Amino acid sequence: MSKSSVYTKTGDQDETSLVSGTRKKKSDVRIDLYGEVDELNSHLGVLRTLIPNEKTLIHNPESTLVHLQHKLFDLGSMLACESDKWESYKLPVITIHSVQLLEDEIDKMDEILPKLKNFILPGGSRAGAYSHVLRTVSRRCERKLVEFHELGHKIPENSLELLNRMSDYFFILSRYLNFAESESETIWEKGH
Repeated sequence: MSKSSVYTKTGDQDETSLVSGTRKKKSDVRIDLYGEVDELNSHLGVLRTLIPNEKTLIHNPESTLVHLQHKLFDLGSMLACESDKWESYKLPVITIHSVQLLEDEIDKMDEILPKLKNFILPGGSRAGAYSHVLRTVSRRCERKLVEFHELGHKIPENSLELLNRMSDYFFILSRYLNFAESESETIWEKGH
């Protein structure tokens, strides 16, 4: 029977390797951070499967979601490597273009939506509700990235802006998906 290339057993003793080969404890803040980014990317993959038929959408987010998955993979690869090795390993960078793309997408969807006058509760269609999950996971990744930076680590350029804008994007996307599927928004009522 041939040995699988999926398992290496090198992580069995509570350590893992960075891109450079440097061994780190699996509890290391860096490992935790790029694990969070990987989780966000996985949630994004689930959301893509929930997006309704293109015919119900005025604006189709598919290409933006795929772009974000690529950018999250780029971010994860940079975080899985020491910053002084990014250039020598020719790791992809996060450009301001990705942040601007999200801002443009937010503006396009926001123009279509009814003005928001109240706080809303996560919910609605499956895709709309799941987009709220993405919003919160984006925020968690952003907080972890700030913590990583505060501990003295260099973070990829434009990465904080990207994660911050992603959470805004997923909020508007949830509203847009619910609107496209004629799902009403549940307004938060104080003291309900």
